[in-house]
Amino acid sequence: MSSVNNPIFRFQQFEIAQDQCAMKVGTDGVLLGAWVPTSGAERILDIGTGTGLIALMLAQRQDNATVTGVEIDERAAQQATENARQSPFTERVTILAQSLQDFARSTTEQFDLIVSNPPFFSGGVLSDHQERASVRHTVKLSHQDLLRSAQRLLSPEGHFCLILPWLEGLRFQELAASYHFYTTLRCNVIPRPGKQPNRLLLAFAQIEVPVREYSLTIYQNEEGSARSQEFVSLTESFYLPNG
Repeated sequence: MSSVNNPIFRFQQFEIAQDQCAMKVGTDGVLLGAWVPTSGAERILDIGTGTGLIALMLAQRQDNATVTGVEIDERAAQQATENARQSPFTERVTILAQSLQDFARSTTEQFDLIVSNPPFFSGGVLSDHQERASVRHTVKLSHQDLLRSAQRLLSPEGHFCLILPWLEGLRFQELAASYHFYTTLRCNVIPRPGKQPNRLLLAFAQIEVPVREYSLTIYQNEEGSARSQEFVSLTESFYLPNG
């Protein structure tokens, strides 16, 4: 469900141009934007906003929220800015072209909700597709920097949410605990019936509470020809019919 060859991805209430962005619209971003708990969130931060997809999804979900997207890649930030400008939420979405580390040092603002579809490879070498690979390796934003910045930027009762591949997600949970981030909600994402989870949707808080855990399956059959009803219900406010 990615859109690598599609320069424009159309949703019900907005469109995403993505030809200037290394990472295109895909299932991970849509899942995160549709899944994160938004109740009470008036100030939202999207770290590594890319095309601006998740920022716009959250602006759609929270009528009164202001959303800030931070993106280190200037071309992607420019495209996200244009995507926001063309959307119905232009007055409430701001895109900043800078690193998260610089933003965290320079702002005094705190956020009720922080979301990120972050880099997830913590080792190895970059591939020949340098631009796309650098987005997906923790070169410009380590998970330690991500957690340190979230500590500064999250309001005391706020939530920090992200999506990661299964093994990286488990490692991130352990690392997060050392920064006093406690898992409050965990969704095990299963690609097809009979398969093991391959993604984790995680919500953290700075207050320790019992963890709620459940699973979500993307496709309803092993062939992957039809999405499950639970996935359709989660994303029905965003995808176009048959999208």
